[in-house]
Amino acid sequence: MTAQHLTAVLEGRLIVSCQAPPGDPMRETSALVRLALAAVAGGASAIRANEPGVVAAIVDAVDLPVIGLWKDGDTGVYITPTVRHALALVEAGAAVVAADATDRPRPDGSAFAELVTAVHAAGALVMADVSTLAEGVAAAGAGADFVSTTLSGYVPGSPQQPGPDLELVEALAAAVAVPVVAEGRLHTPEQAREALGRGAHSVVVGTAITAPTALTARFVAGLARP
Repeated sequence: MTAQHLTAVLEGRLIVSCQAPPGDPMRETSALVRLALAAVAGGASAIRANEPGVVAAIVDAVDLPVIGLWKDGDTGVYITPTVRHALALVEAGAAVVAADATDRPRPDGSAFAELVTAVHAAGALVMADVSTLAEGVAAAGAGADFVSTTLSGYVPGSPQQPGPDLELVEALAAAVAVPVVAEGRLHTPEQAREALGRGAHSVVVGTAITAPTALTARFVAGLARP
């Protein structure tokens, strides 16, 4: 799928992230595939999924583009940290590889641009997960096909806030020529719609749709308040 085609498919649309953290009852391939199928039935335009095995299973099950990532570890650069991780996702069938494009050092000492070159050579596209405007501009300059606000609030130096970083969405939309994807702490359809109004090309929602454990805990905490 070309960048132009995928850009048209995703414009103004919802991407659903079907993931579960380690130890969660939903972290099982068949469960994540069913979440993806439910997202398709609800009208999603693409699926975002973690790890090659899960990506391959979802690619086989749904007729939508799959954005693949590979979380390896839980500190530093761990979202598709190396070219090896990225190419495994392409092999699994990901149309797009999502990778950390922050300015932190990668575990193998490589540059984000090297990952972009390898993924493009393998026939897939790249979504750069960033936390700041400068990182997004640099990622677009390195050849990323999409820039996503995924890591804002999760990296030191980016705003720590309960809701989405819509200011970053707006700033990126004004600064880069590639599509900007809003992702991170989008809790409501109204926030998703505002992200589009701020210049997002498309929106990724995960926890608010596909994380029953986290949603249950939120209600439990709310009921416990005096």
